[in-house]
Amino acid sequence: MKRIYLDHAATTPLDERVFDAMRPYLSDTFGNASSVHWFGQQAKAALETSRETIARAIGAEPGEVLFTSGGTESDNFALRGVAYAARKNGKTHLITSAAEHHAVLETCEALAREGFEATFLPVNFHGMVDPDEVRQALKDSTFLVSIMHANNEVGTVSPIREIAEHAHARGVIVHTDAVQSLGKIPVNVRDLDIDLMTLSAHKMYGPKGIGALYVRRGIEIEPLLHGGGQEMGRRPGTENVALAVGCARALMLTVADMDVESARLKRLRDHLEARLRSTFPDIIVNGHPTACLPHILNVSFGNRRISLEGDMLLVNMDLRGFALASGSACTSGSIQPSHVLLAMGCDEQTAKATLRFSLGRSNTQEQINDAVDALREVVGQMTSATRRKDTPDP
Repeated sequence: MKRIYLDHAATTPLDERVFDAMRPYLSDTFGNASSVHWFGQQAKAALETSRETIARAIGAEPGEVLFTSGGTESDNFALRGVAYAARKNGKTHLITSAAEHHAVLETCEALAREGFEATFLPVNFHGMVDPDEVRQALKDSTFLVSIMHANNEVGTVSPIREIAEHAHARGVIVHTDAVQSLGKIPVNVRDLDIDLMTLSAHKMYGPKGIGALYVRRGIEIEPLLHGGGQEMGRRPGTENVALAVGCARALMLTVADMDVESARLKRLRDHLEARLRSTFPDIIVNGHPTACLPHILNVSFGNRRISLEGDMLLVNMDLRGFALASGSACTSGSIQPSHVLLAMGCDEQTAKATLRFSLGRSNTQEQINDAVDALREVVGQMTSATRRKDTPDP
């Protein structure tokens, strides 16, 4: 069976060019970057070159880029690190949205259990936070606003710069999770006017287990770990040089191809949306119609006309060779409806009957057509089965 991967928002395949760049640091150049001898200094040079590459790509200074194990750690580090530093100055309130990634939501909930106050702002039916609601939620005790740059489930891009303007007017730090947007749309920390930013390599054809946190110079952030002076004393532990090299190489390649590839992905996404609308006239497209990522299309089958379970949609499509998702990868194994769609005002049944298509380098228009044809077959069979089940025995 030919298998088609349409879940690039969950992870992406490792680019061969990235693996080639990593290879020497998995074998011959194995030194500890903290060692003073030749082996260590070769590793240190590669680590710092990678840091400089990432900084240049996002408009930062090298000293503002800290390597982490990925997006979840970076989000935790940003929120917890700033929270613990702010508490020393009597600041205990932070603001986020109800549609954030679980790495942010659950960290805010954990901080609330430690005595911090967390405000979870609503989003509109497009999945977007109103900057004016951020302004109204700010308090004298607010130390941080964390709003993701682009939603990982519906693709909506947030007005981060406007949000940052309101926050900075009150002296409040701004963090954004740019895991999904980096490499798909322009991301520059100076243009966005943010103080902290999360990124992850495996969303842009890099290796898993590596990410970074941008921390603007002058921002006070408490280390979450103790035991060494690595990463400028903020994130101790022996650096994984091979993964850092892979992260930098992946970002460099993705940004270099971004304009052409994002335009191609948008054409594919638009074609997919048109085919789905013509095949399923009652389908609901979730997210903002224009302020959106070029590669994500999230659709639901409204429960007024059709009753479908998203998990069974996924299973039946997988049996036909198509890999999709019903939400974020971190919750795709759950039968719970998407918290993002519920926050957008979607009812529970419709939220469950949802598919997320996320496109990537390998996808073609032919594959899109095949996926829609397969989905039409799946939906037809599932609705027929539902009608038979609901029909009383004579």
